[in-house]
Order: sequence, then structure tokens, then C-alpha cells
Amino acid sequence: MNASVTGAGGFLQASPDGPGGMGWLERPDRPGRHRVGTEGRLQPSGLATLPVPSPDGTDPELFTRNVARYAAERPGEPIAVLQAGYSTAGGTLDVGRLRAEGCELIVTQVDSDDEVVRSAVGEQPSEAGGTLGDLRTVPLPPRSFDVVHCSMLLDRIHHAELVLDRFVDALKPGGLLLLQIGDRDCAAGFLDRKLPVSLRAAAWRGAHPGQPGPYPAIYEPLASGRGIQAYVLRHGLVIAQRQELNTLAGERRRPGLLLARKLVAVVSRSRLSWSHDALRYVIRKPEDRFARVL
Repeated sequence: MNASVTGAGGFLQASPDGPGGMGWLERPDRPGRHRVGTEGRLQPSGLATLPVPSPDGTDPELFTRNVARYAAERPGEPIAVLQAGYSTAGGTLDVGRLRAEGCELIVTQVDSDDEVVRSAVGEQPSEAGGTLGDLRTVPLPPRSFDVVHCSMLLDRIHHAELVLDRFVDALKPGGLLLLQIGDRDCAAGFLDRKLPVSLRAAAWRGAHPGQPGPYPAIYEPLASGRGIQAYVLRHGLVIAQRQELNTLAGERRRPGLLLARKLVAVVSRSRLSWSHDALRYVIRKPEDRFARVL
């Protein structure tokens, strides 16, 4: 399948003449040839070596892999990263590994200022340099970050769309929004919102023994597949990759929680899926807001 991209900068054409549906792209504004996948994404020819995706199709290195590609397209340039919601970022973006492979990363960390976040940050001295506050007003210079990494934040805060607006405004044209959210429109999201506090706390202790929590379960409409899809369309962004995640996959310690999810799915007549509990996105902010994929 040929991928064509048009924009104010001219017409680009790619054909998948390489292995795995990969082709070559000629860009008038960037000399040389660049690999391009069937989805029209630029691929540098020299990528960092990272593990391949798991057999179920999910890629635990998805965010790390995309930042490595982004950095490879900009050799010698420092990459400014905004890590939003850094108390719940976990290992979804391996900053240490990227730096070890030669990526110069400048990381800024922000998170909401609430009791659980303060406790979580207090137990991780390496994260003491971040900023806690109202994410609607924390200073974020526009177009100043190459990458915004936002993991498990939007489902636990109020005014999620306004906050995401600020993150997108802070992203440079051509930059990456790496987003992971709990999904409001699945059985796990329903249970997280509706379970009594005591049961939520017990479920958290089983999943995260010894860690502060649980975090608030807000789940505004944005924190869903439909919400993100609508947001992307309204703001002229491009979803490059999407994954459905099941954090209970392969676990045997919490059969009761899995059974509860399946029961919710049955009662909802499969409107609320039990097979995933989170969504992961790699989203591009176009360099040219008039560009479109044909």
C-alpha cells in the first residue's frame, strides 16, 4: 500500500519496497532518504536496539522505542521531555536506557499536588526534583518540549481536557505525546469508579504491595478510547500507534478481580470489555498543521 502525505511543504510519496512493508521517503525539506512504514511514519535507518513486541501484540518498550527513533532523526540535538504525572510513570519510558544508548534527554517532571502523590514521591528520592501543583497553572512554556510523557494521570485528575490542552501546547510541532490512561469505557474502569473505598484499597494493596495508594478514580469522559479519539480529531493530532493493555494478563494472584471484570462485561452485554484495563497511545503533533495523510 502506498502512503502519500501532502502539506504546505510539498508532496511526498512512499512505496513499501523494503522489508516488512517499509519504503523510502524523499523529503524536500530534509535531504536524504528516510524509511517510512505503511502508516506513513518516518523511521530513521539507525534505530536503538530494543526488545521486539511480545507475542500478544503489545510492546512494553513502545514509548522508549519511539523516543529512540525521534532522537535518531535529530542527531546531536538534546531532547526535551516533559514527564507529566511522574509518580505513576513507572517504567513506561526508560529514561536511563535511552541515556545509556546516547540520547541526550532533558527531563522536566510535574504532577498533581495531592496526598497520595506526595507520599509516592516522598518514597522515591530520585524524583524529588519534580514540581507538584495545580496542573492547570504550573508554568509550561509553549512549544518547548520534544516529548510529553503522560502515564496514568488523566484518569485521576479533574479538568483533564484543560490539562491535556496545556501539554499539547507545550509540545513542539513534530513532537510526540506518549499517553497511557485507565479506560473509563471498560469493566476495570467501571469497577475502579464504583467500588467502595475499602475494596479499592484492598485491590490496590494486592496489585501494589507497600506502595501509597490508591489514586483518585475520576475518569472524566476524556479518559477513554472515544474521548482520546475525539480529542485528537478536534486538535489536528495524529495517532501513530495504539495499544490495549491488560495488566492482569498472566497473573494468578487476583482471580476475584478478573472474575468481577468478566461479570461486569456480561451484565453490560459486552459494552464494557473485560479484556483490557488501560490504553496506550503514541500521538504526533504535526509539524505542519495543514498536512494530512491520504
